[in-house]
Amino acid sequence: MDALLHGYSVNQPTWFYLSLLLIIAVYFRFTRVFSLRNVDLLLLLSASPGLIFVEAVSPTVQWAGHRWLLIVACLFLVRLFIDPVLSRRPYLGQNLNPQGMGFLCASAFAFLMTQAITEPPPAATQETISRGIDLLNRTPDSDQTPTSGPTLTALAATGALAFEDLAARVLAILGHAAVVVGLWFVGRNLFADKTLGLAMATLYLLLPCTAYNVGEFNHVLPAALIVWAFVWFRRPIVSGVLLGLACGSLLFPVFLLPIWASFYGRKGAGRFAMALGGVAIVLLGVLALTSSDSNSFLDKTVGTINIALVALSGDTAVSGFWTNMDYLSVYRLPVMVAYFIMLVIMTVWLKPKTVEALLAQSTAAVVGTQLWYTQQGGVYLLWYLPLMLMVVFRPRLLHLRNWSQDLSTVEQSNISPSRKNAPVAMTRGSANRNLQLFR
Repeated sequence: MDALLHGYSVNQPTWFYLSLLLIIAVYFRFTRVFSLRNVDLLLLLSASPGLIFVEAVSPTVQWAGHRWLLIVACLFLVRLFIDPVLSRRPYLGQNLNPQGMGFLCASAFAFLMTQAITEPPPAATQETISRGIDLLNRTPDSDQTPTSGPTLTALAATGALAFEDLAARVLAILGHAAVVVGLWFVGRNLFADKTLGLAMATLYLLLPCTAYNVGEFNHVLPAALIVWAFVWFRRPIVSGVLLGLACGSLLFPVFLLPIWASFYGRKGAGRFAMALGGVAIVLLGVLALTSSDSNSFLDKTVGTINIALVALSGDTAVSGFWTNMDYLSVYRLPVMVAYFIMLVIMTVWLKPKTVEALLAQSTAAVVGTQLWYTQQGGVYLLWYLPLMLMVVFRPRLLHLRNWSQDLSTVEQSNISPSRKNAPVAMTRGSANRNLQLFR
């Protein structure tokens, strides 16, 4: 910000205090202090001090920050586990009208994007841009430690070709814009309330963890793709393409695939898998077209895969909860086993397969990776922050309980031209009338 306002800067603690006061003023329910909304707000804000501790100079304080974030991730998991059994989902509006909320959202977005433009991009984002330039130049980059997949590399190459030196900053802005717009569409299409979508988008921009990682394009894009997969959840092909692109960016979206395939069942799992396979073929084709020979193609293909992460092994070169204390590393394997048991339970046994359950289970799958991820595990809040906001603001989605009937209607309209203009089983007007905000 010093480039625009000389001598003006906002450090991380100051931003935390300012956003804390603003979030409490807008979202805290003063008339119902002991409400789920207030607990969720405090839980979302509790992660920010851990991020501040991680950036400290002292190794002791850094490890305390990693431990703080690990505890917060466990609390998030507990919140997600009890979400399906909550007896009531009362509608709690914000302490600001929609017009004021829209102004606050636009102002916060402009402020954060100015910060993304004026500050230097993070090292991981710069490395992704350099890998994209290597992709354009058809040069192998197997000597680098991969931090991103082919999706991010291809987008970085496109950004470098179009914006040159501003590629990293422009891609970060586009990633956050995709999350904000996606949250608004989730409120409009899934929650049948545009004000909820606006509230989620505004809170996403106000939370300190978003400001602390505003330039992390690598972490924002997968979350944006997952949010848009929920927007298009009725179409398995579209959601499969979006989740396939997310899997091509980082490792953690892979753990969502069995949950989504189980959600679609026999009717949509086949098309969902075909879409994933199509995305994989396209990404491999991009790497093949930008390779000079077979050896270069092999180097690019292997170079987009972090072997240590795929093998779920530790990385002692990066600080984190498990790497700072060697005597604790023996407990990481049981944590990983418990995580995969949780995935199996959510995929196979948990019923019914509703959108509400899909949202909570997908968020739990992403949050759970923070418990065993060795590369600064716990600090990647942008992976699941949009999903967590959707869980916090979600009303009862009774109008989506018969989503499989809507899916069958859409499939029949795609097959029969005479029924292309036929209405779906539940229109938005009837959804608004049947939306029940109390259990």
